[in-house]
Amino acid sequence: MRAAGDETGQARGGRNRRRLRVRVPAWLGRLRPQTASALAWIARLPPGVGIAASALLLASALGYGIVKGGHLPAALDWAKDVRDAAANSLGFRIDAVSLSGEKEISREEILTIAGVTGRASLLFLDADAARARLMANPWIADAAVLKLYPDRLQITIKERQAFALWQKDHHVNVIAADGTVLEAFVERRYISLPLVVGKGAEHQAKDFLAVIDRYPQIRGQLRASILVAQRRWNLRLQNGMDVELPETGVAPALDRLVALDRDKKLLSRDIALVDLRLPDRVTVRLSDAAAQAREDALKDHKPKKGGSA
Repeated sequence: MRAAGDETGQARGGRNRRRLRVRVPAWLGRLRPQTASALAWIARLPPGVGIAASALLLASALGYGIVKGGHLPAALDWAKDVRDAAANSLGFRIDAVSLSGEKEISREEILTIAGVTGRASLLFLDADAARARLMANPWIADAAVLKLYPDRLQITIKERQAFALWQKDHHVNVIAADGTVLEAFVERRYISLPLVVGKGAEHQAKDFLAVIDRYPQIRGQLRASILVAQRRWNLRLQNGMDVELPETGVAPALDRLVALDRDKKLLSRDIALVDLRLPDRVTVRLSDAAAQAREDALKDHKPKKGGSA
């Protein structure tokens, strides 16, 4: 009987020793009732489960604090640095970068956009994401990012070229042939580019200027091409003359303009406007000074009324 009692007592003692007893701190009562209840419940769990639940609760609290406090970007950057450091220690550090196609954009700018830093590892570099970031730059028309394991990276880009100046709402931008705005300001080296004006002109400029380039005598006197109502173009010449072109049949209208200038020296005269919108006629409007001179000349040639006394 004593032996049985001793065994029973020992079994109870073993069960008591296996139970983890945690004293709940006094500040627990000052927490929210839900939090206090959760912590008290964790304290009553078996040792292994309680530790796991505590770790989960701590991780959740840390995650909430990071997001709520606005520290998520910094935390993600830290995690990436730790990840890249581990990969670099295994031999995946980017030791050589081959770059080709750059002219307007510097090497440093391309590497920064692609996310290639001194801490970046080839293993965790996302080539597709790097290409997408490069393509977001207006100067870059196409890009290829190739990872050559274990430690080399190859970047090839194709740049857009400055094609024209585009003016809209009194602001001038440098644009590419496809209408992409390359620069929001005009450097001195771009001043000689053709100027197009008006809403939608950036997208129609390539085709229209290709027609103008077939007429060098007009192209040489052209100051600006103005898109009217996104339908037709006017030409503003260096001497201030405006030439109104039709919505369709631009080339035949320019042929007539060249013929008139060859035969009548039209573009050298004191004319404010030449209207070529109708295919069967040409209308001109004299400048104010020329109109006044013509009116004065007509007055001088008008016969005076006379009579005998």
